[in-house]
Amino acid sequence: MFFSPKIQSRTKPLTSHLFNHSNSKPLFSTNHTINPINPLNISSIVHALCDSYRFADAHSFLTGFLSFRNVPDERTCNVIIARLLCSKTPDVTLRVVNQIIMLKPCFVPSVVNFNRLIDQFCTGLRVRVGHMLLLKMKGMGQWPNVVTYTSLIDGYCGIGEVGVARKVFDEMSEWGVKANSLTFSVLIGGVVCNKGSGFERWLLVEKMWKSMDEEDDVLVNHAAFTNLISSFCRAGLFKSVFDIAEKMPECKNINDGFAYAQMIDSLCRYGRHHGASRIVYMMTKRGCVPSSVSYNSIIHGLTKNGGYLRAYQLLEQAVETGYTPSETTYKILIERLCLEEYDLVKAKKLLDIMLNKEGVDKARVYNIYLRALSQIKTDVSTELLNTLVTMLETRCHLDVVTLNTVINGFCKMGKVDDGIKVLNDMVMKKFNFCTPDSVTFTTIISGLLSIGRTKEALDILFKLMPEKGFHPNVITYNVVLRGLFKLNLASEAMNVFKRMVDGGVDADCTTHAIMIGGLCECDRVDEAKVFWDDVIWPSKVHDSFVYSAMVKGLCCGGKFNEACDFAYELVDCGVRLNVVNYNILIEGACKLGLKKDAYQIVGEMRKNGLVPDAVTWRIIDKLHKKKVIQTVKSDYSDNHFQNAHPNAPLVVL
Repeated sequence: MFFSPKIQSRTKPLTSHLFNHSNSKPLFSTNHTINPINPLNISSIVHALCDSYRFADAHSFLTGFLSFRNVPDERTCNVIIARLLCSKTPDVTLRVVNQIIMLKPCFVPSVVNFNRLIDQFCTGLRVRVGHMLLLKMKGMGQWPNVVTYTSLIDGYCGIGEVGVARKVFDEMSEWGVKANSLTFSVLIGGVVCNKGSGFERWLLVEKMWKSMDEEDDVLVNHAAFTNLISSFCRAGLFKSVFDIAEKMPECKNINDGFAYAQMIDSLCRYGRHHGASRIVYMMTKRGCVPSSVSYNSIIHGLTKNGGYLRAYQLLEQAVETGYTPSETTYKILIERLCLEEYDLVKAKKLLDIMLNKEGVDKARVYNIYLRALSQIKTDVSTELLNTLVTMLETRCHLDVVTLNTVINGFCKMGKVDDGIKVLNDMVMKKFNFCTPDSVTFTTIISGLLSIGRTKEALDILFKLMPEKGFHPNVITYNVVLRGLFKLNLASEAMNVFKRMVDGGVDADCTTHAIMIGGLCECDRVDEAKVFWDDVIWPSKVHDSFVYSAMVKGLCCGGKFNEACDFAYELVDCGVRLNVVNYNILIEGACKLGLKKDAYQIVGEMRKNGLVPDAVTWRIIDKLHKKKVIQTVKSDYSDNHFQNAHPNAPLVVL
């Protein structure tokens, strides 16, 4: 890409203003008589670059500045180092620090900067470098504090060297640095993760409780407790978490509500939602009320993992304390109650709880409930109508989403006529001038096609929609085409596709996949091949779904060799097939017992940079099992024949 001269001048780095590249001479130097640059200006430039996330430029600028033996004062140096540490590149920052020390031997970085450097090296699992920095820190006369040692202990625990972490912990007391609760918590985490003895673990926990009582900073205690519970959950020691919960409070300098909330959060993170509900029981028993966040985490997790009845039971208990679920929790719970349990009584109670919540969008709450009802396989059309009447009686604003959801529910239950009645009422503007949209008509058309009323569906598509000012889009046409092919009306589907193209609606990949799949399912594979050659390939509108439909249709039509040729021709034309396309081919080969061809297709996958997935090997495994079963049956038949006719010769074919 070429830049204009003006743009080129703007793309030069900031160091171009400080260095004269044409003469290769610095604009400032100790050999010149001009005044050196103000250190505040250097700091401002570094801050500006870092604020723009140009940390590499900031490092290079400062390195260039120091190369001319211009070193700011000690305070400015510490400020600049602290800013450069935000880049999370400790190696580059350490080089800058060493360069400053080399030019200014009396300079000693602050304890905070040393601590941040050590922490970044330890976080990057380069703990040895962090330990060397600790030794260098002591050699420069800088006294390490509890943060220094805690970072180093955490680093050694992170790489599994708990023995070295213990030595560093013992070194703290030798240097007169007193360990705080967070230090104990970090060491406990290392012992737990490396499967240390239970006695040592609980001995350290007892010392941590004592340290918490002596600690004045509540935030340190909270961080220590959070790390402790997270370490136990990560190691699967959930019983230890419950033991701590039953013995609460262990110390005075930690808030009980915070402690219980952290237990619930950690248990939920590791999928122990039933255990988290047990913590809630302990809290309520001691007069402590869980927060809405804790309740939402538990109820949402229980519902998602199949414990929706326990979630509803917990919800009923929580409502007594003033809790109302979030919209996300309400949505997933009411769907499970309707789809899995078919319990409309509980679902309606949950709906009432949400409607009593202040500031809630009642129309949206009703829409979620109606959507859950419309997915029930049994006939709940009466409940749909009753909910709609209730919304009108309570003067809840009905929108097009509400009515479309109701119509969709009627169509799924096979009561398309009731859906058409709602559509007619919408057309007559009986619902507060809420008029139908293209989704409404598409839903009705889909419902009519699902019960075989093709003529009415096409009348709505080609007559009613244009009369009401709606032009069918590609989504509506896709619904019609899919419905016609399911009714085995391939000729009608081809006519609809032709009218779609003539009407100026461009087909998408979904359309082409429906056409290919539908023609093949209707035993018109040759027409599908012609459709591919004359329509799809010239249009350049095709994707993996279209390829899958074509390959599957050819395989199911008994034309496995043509399916392979089709796939290989696509590859030769530069098309990149995915794993699903190849799996369909492999399955076709396995159904025909073509073991050699199946493995050859696997080889082609790998040649094209694809890795066989679990489905691939499962298909091939079926082929081997099929061979074994056939062999066993053959052996059984031969043995049975020999037993029945012992004098007959055994003929091997």
